[in-house]
Amino acid sequence: MQTANLFWGLIFSSVGIGYFIYGRRQSSLIARYCGIALFLYPYLVTNTLALVAIGVVLMLTPRFIDL
Repeated sequence: MQTANLFWGLIFSSVGIGYFIYGRRQSSLIARYCGIALFLYPYLVTNTLALVAIGVVLMLTPRFIDL
C-alpha cells in the first residue's frame, strides 16, 4: 500500500463520516449513501488517481443530486 493511498483514503473516509452523519440528521438519503460509499471505497481501489477521481465525484454528488 502506498503512502498516497493511505493519505487520500483517510481524507475521503473522514469526509464520508461527516456526510453520513449529516445525511442521517437531515434525512437525506443521497448524502447518507455517498457517505457510506466514501468511507468504504478506499479499501477497494488501489490506483491513486482513480481513488482521488472517485472521491471527488462522490463528494460532489449530493451537491447536484437532491432526493
